[in-house]
Amino acid sequence: MELFPLISLLIVLSACFAYVNFRYLKLPKTIGLMFVSLLFSLGIIAVSNFFPSLKTNVKLLLSGIHFSELLLEVMLSFMLFAGAIHIKFKDLKAEKLSILLFSTISVVISTILVGYTSFYILNLFHFNVTLLQCFLFGSLISPTDPIAVFSILKTAGVTKSLETKIAGESLFNDGVAVVVFISILQLAKTGDEISITNVLTFFGKEALGGILMGGILGWIAYKIIASIDNYNLEVLITLALVMGGYSLAHYIHVSGPLAMVIAGLITGNHGKRLGMSNITAEYVDKFWELIDEILNALLFVLIGLELLVIKVNNTLFLVSSIIIIAALVIRYVSIFIPSILIRLKEKITRKTILILTWGGLRGGISIALALSIPTELGKDIWVTITYIIVCFSILVQGLTIGKVVNRLKE
Repeated sequence: MELFPLISLLIVLSACFAYVNFRYLKLPKTIGLMFVSLLFSLGIIAVSNFFPSLKTNVKLLLSGIHFSELLLEVMLSFMLFAGAIHIKFKDLKAEKLSILLFSTISVVISTILVGYTSFYILNLFHFNVTLLQCFLFGSLISPTDPIAVFSILKTAGVTKSLETKIAGESLFNDGVAVVVFISILQLAKTGDEISITNVLTFFGKEALGGILMGGILGWIAYKIIASIDNYNLEVLITLALVMGGYSLAHYIHVSGPLAMVIAGLITGNHGKRLGMSNITAEYVDKFWELIDEILNALLFVLIGLELLVIKVNNTLFLVSSIIIIAALVIRYVSIFIPSILIRLKEKITRKTILILTWGGLRGGISIALALSIPTELGKDIWVTITYIIVCFSILVQGLTIGKVVNRLKE
């Protein structure tokens, strides 16, 4: 199917699933969309028992979407920018140590511990995987994606401090985890030995380069916006900043996600406060909120439809279930260790750590990274395990995080 009819079909499905959820299920938007999408996929699987060609045709249709490229090279830039423009510098400053350590040290700790744990579990069940492949899995399953539960956290009455921790961590650790993943993937492809020097060199170029580029582009866009007063043009400039900036980051091999986060923060603070009129700031906010809503709808519908293309068996399902438990324990450890340092500067309680643990959802980024793994590195195994973890994370953790927050709320 050609691109436009394919996108049209996804939009139609998203609208239909969103209506069903809003009218009948009344679940949080993104979680409801994924749940209805999963039910739709299960319905196709059931019907295909009588009409085998149906599932084959749908899988052929989905194979033309290229989920990994669509999310990592197109959707992610818009979603990170849209999230970043709503975060205030003063809130980030108050939680800077927590966000810095959770989005870096926690990601590294989680990557290492998940890597070793999954290596021993998979080999125990006679899956032939290497330690380097398991580190690759550890890096892709470590980034959190709490977008699906933001509205729940707000209605549950969490403090502004905790909300900023979750939002800040999710924005920055996405970019950091992608860089870590790419670093390990390069080593796996070339066969080079893992060394601190190799990883730090690549990480420094990608991460620091992305932060620097995002700062420069954000400042240029801010100066241009401040020189005019036309909300149509200023909205267009922010759109150009995201699309042009992400493409440039890809071309010069620096982290596009981190660049978009920094550019979004500058636009949402200096840009709106010093460079835009009130009406322009309102239009920019509404435009990017709408973009974010549409892309999130598409993303979670796609996650649900991916059920039709994964390969799962009883053994792999059992292994995935064990890794889910292990990943939650590791998530707690990866938050707890940095929190020891954080307590020297900022207030963080055991209840906060528990909420951050249960609220650290895995999402579309993890699936997209798993799909980008070459076949010779065990792609099918990692995609299946990742998919099962993401479904559990969104449906179980996402639907219960409000109750957890209420129970632990001080």
